[in-house]
Amino acid sequence: QVQLVESGGGLVQPGGSLTLSCAASGSIFRINDMRWYRQPPGKQRELVAAISTGGSANYADSVKGRFTISRDNAKKTATLQMNSLKPEDTGVYYCNAVVLLTLTTSRVYWGQGVQVTVSS
Repeated sequence: QVQLVESGGGLVQPGGSLTLSCAASGSIFRINDMRWYRQPPGKQRELVAAISTGGSANYADSVKGRFTISRDNAKKTATLQMNSLKPEDTGVYYCNAVVLLTLTTSRVYWGQGVQVTVSS
């Protein structure tokens, strides 16, 4: 059984910063891509940032220059550092990972989500 657990959400004023963390646990052979998605109120879930095993990162245009994704392969964790937050960054943030359970079996897992609210 594989679990992804997010932490670090909360309420922050515009211009502030938050750091989200995602920790994977369970019977894991290796984790490939790790991603952060968000779902703004009343909108569809959208990809925010992704990082490969080797550390190559990609970002949604709306967060480029403000958010930084990183990972620690040994600890099986991913982090999303969010700076210069805007009210439109408000939403539930989800961690997502492509997990190799064996050399030939992979599955996609989701965390339970954490609320990020940017408001004055």
